[in-house]
Amino acid sequence: MPSNTSAPPAKKKGRRARLLLVLLVLVLVAGVGAGGYWGVSTVRGSFPQTTGEIRLDSLSGQVEVKRDAQGVPQIYADNETDLFRAQGYVQAQDRFYEMDVRRHVTAGRLSEMFGEGQVETDSFLRTLGWRRVAQEEYDKVLSAETKKYLQAYAEGVNAYLKDREPGDVSVEYAALALTNDYAIEPWTPVDSVAWLKAMAWDLRGNMQDEIDRSLLTSRLTPAQIKQLYPEYPYALHQPIVDGGKVDESTGKFGPEGGDDLGTGETPGTNPAGSGDSSQGMTPQLAALSEVLDGVPALLGPNGNGIGSNSWVVSGAYTTSGKPLLANDPHLAPQLPSLWYQMGLHCRSVSATCRYDVSGYTFSGMPGVIIGHNDKIAWGLTNLGADVTDLYLEKIGPDGYLVDGKVKPFTVREETIKVAGGADRKITVRSTEHGPLVSDRSSELETVGQKAPVGNAAPDRGTGYGVSLQWTALQPGKSMDAIFAIDRAKDFDSFRAAARNFEVPSQNLIYADTEGNIGYQSPGKIPQRATGDGTLPAPGWDSKYRWKGYIPFERLPYEYNPERGYIVTANQAVIDPKNYPDLLTKDWGYGSRSQRINDLIESKTKDGGKISPDDMRTMQTDNRSEIATLLNPLLLKIDIADPHVREAQKLLEGWDYTQEPDSAAAAYFNAVWRNVLKLSFGNKLPKEVRAEGDCINVRPADATGPVDEQNKLVRECGQRDPDSAQPDGGDRWYEVVRPLLKQEKSEWWTTPGSRTDQATETRDQLLARAMKDARWELTAKLGKDVSTWSWGRLHQLTLKNQTLGTAGPGVVQQLLNRGPWNLGGGEAAVDATGWNAAGGYEVIWVPSMRMVVNVGDWDKSRWINLTGASGHAFHTHYTDQTDAWAKGELYDWAYGKAAVDAATKDTLVLKP
Repeated sequence: MPSNTSAPPAKKKGRRARLLLVLLVLVLVAGVGAGGYWGVSTVRGSFPQTTGEIRLDSLSGQVEVKRDAQGVPQIYADNETDLFRAQGYVQAQDRFYEMDVRRHVTAGRLSEMFGEGQVETDSFLRTLGWRRVAQEEYDKVLSAETKKYLQAYAEGVNAYLKDREPGDVSVEYAALALTNDYAIEPWTPVDSVAWLKAMAWDLRGNMQDEIDRSLLTSRLTPAQIKQLYPEYPYALHQPIVDGGKVDESTGKFGPEGGDDLGTGETPGTNPAGSGDSSQGMTPQLAALSEVLDGVPALLGPNGNGIGSNSWVVSGAYTTSGKPLLANDPHLAPQLPSLWYQMGLHCRSVSATCRYDVSGYTFSGMPGVIIGHNDKIAWGLTNLGADVTDLYLEKIGPDGYLVDGKVKPFTVREETIKVAGGADRKITVRSTEHGPLVSDRSSELETVGQKAPVGNAAPDRGTGYGVSLQWTALQPGKSMDAIFAIDRAKDFDSFRAAARNFEVPSQNLIYADTEGNIGYQSPGKIPQRATGDGTLPAPGWDSKYRWKGYIPFERLPYEYNPERGYIVTANQAVIDPKNYPDLLTKDWGYGSRSQRINDLIESKTKDGGKISPDDMRTMQTDNRSEIATLLNPLLLKIDIADPHVREAQKLLEGWDYTQEPDSAAAAYFNAVWRNVLKLSFGNKLPKEVRAEGDCINVRPADATGPVDEQNKLVRECGQRDPDSAQPDGGDRWYEVVRPLLKQEKSEWWTTPGSRTDQATETRDQLLARAMKDARWELTAKLGKDVSTWSWGRLHQLTLKNQTLGTAGPGVVQQLLNRGPWNLGGGEAAVDATGWNAAGGYEVIWVPSMRMVVNVGDWDKSRWINLTGASGHAFHTHYTDQTDAWAKGELYDWAYGKAAVDAATKDTLVLKP
């Protein structure tokens, strides 16, 4: 599931804008050092009061806020509205700057905080219209009860802001005051709802794959592209649900029977009469990819790294005799962490005060997202359903073409306010599919000028536009679902709540105190009449419209499966031969999920039982699956160079674990990175390769032999390193798996250079990769291989998401924390991911970990990536990170007696 929460200025074009702010922060830094106006009191002035009493006019009764040694609050109230008012107040105490930046992202208003450098990002976000959809949800769709909770939460936030100057809220505002006259606005209920849109955006499914497949056509054949996007390996990696079918007479999914339902393929993969209608659109789709890269990723770079592990084991196989449930979402590292730990407790649970829930929340949004109440526990992972489609649109001055007729655009004007500059106005045009994202790029305005579409396509004229259809751009009820899950008492009420969890589509796992375990896949998932969502579709042909959404009753679920456990880690939900509806063609490939399945089976065979500590140990399992395939071949290669042979010896006897101090893991991962670069990376177009990755290649439009007319040209990658290809994730495991059995393949061929001979075979390429890896690590880690370690390469630095992401080192030292040397790796259960095209730096992490001891709640354990506080220099800024890096967990008090025993600070909120 559901990494960069207090999302900032966008990665590329926002950096220049941030530099001005960073330079001004130097004034603040210099002042702190001199003990001047910007003194310690300024920094500490925003720290929250956590003891004593505070009066809040909006409360109807007294509320207690009890914080433990990590500063995690447990809130006790007599009624539901006071509970959520207090939640808003407390989260604002710890995290308001994060909340404020986040709401400016979701509303497309970053320019108001950070200036002109954010106008392009804001323009794209305004075109998507997250905030407009959130407002419509609040006005027309959400229940009266949900709106009451949202309003109470907003009242609590605003009670905290009342009579406070910005510098008293967070030190970052003191820096902002040096650049503009920014003023904090009151919090609104829609600010909370809009966060779900940002979360859905980062979990939107296969849009990047859809673009990348199209971009690859400039260099690769359809057969080669198919090799790079292999089918899911159902025989190797079991899906989440291994039984059950849809009864077509009732339209419901169930655990029993029914005939074989075919392959699950949707007919008509390609646009009618046009083959791949995206061929020839490389510059335009590359521009769209760059625009997408520029949108602040609140959860992390889009890709299969955004995932999670969750699994639940029946009490029949546990030492406690009750279910155990584990969850650790994998997101990009950020400071503060995306998650905020909290408990929400009615002092007396009754029909009028129904909440007694604890877990992980999002700052800025009421309720608990992942956790447990007194009856059930639940976890989330990203389902990965394909809920977006790009459409080519034949556009003209009066509208766009559908079935030979021109339809008018839906048009609106947006005004972007810019700190320190003039307002900017943009026009947003939408088709029946969605907003024209091509309007936000000068290159995209000419989409389709060279697209080789067939006779069925309209005349290209000045080209085609590109629109985006996405389920999250329609009002939904996910906010209703969160509160309903928080108070669910059994599987039926849990599933009823999940019905409204429309976007983002998540895998929900479940356990209860009666010993039951379960799984539900919810979400608004489109049904396509034609096409399978893997390539841009022709908007001018109504056959490619979405015809509806998969009914909730047809979505897969499980309840007490015979095997006694359920694992979800972004693998395929169900084998398509047993399921008629298309969920996606782009699953994660199941390396993590299968490893967890194997670990559970190895622990439970011959009557073995799984303990809570076993669950924690599984979460930190760092075994490399690709190493099990590739390492035996590397050891067989005859290496003559004594320096490379010295490195090769590190792999002898290696058990494939990726510990921070492992020299073998360091060398193997460097070899893997170089294997990918030589065999695939150097054959991919510049639009998907990493910035700074420059190679001499034949021009993409060259024909015939290389000669004076078709001589090699220098091409440098254009993609942000965090999202470039080949990224080395488990899709690439499945690409390489069959190739390793082939001594010769076109992928093993590489041209020669001044220092290297050309390669024609697998072993020649592997030998060259081993040599390249040896000298790469010599440069990075030193000549002596005995001093190498994976952790020195694979480091985590936690960065403040606005002022800590660029600029002078002194600022980063003050606001950022780290580095930590980590174990784990890409597609390992301990998913400290890295992008092989970009380097070894950690870009994905288990953003939190929890192990829930169902029924014996006070024996549950949890941890956060950073800490409860978003205030730099506060005790709880990163006080959990050292333990997190070691794979440790903290006690998770839930019951009143346990909470009281753990309490270090008590704050009383009074009317």
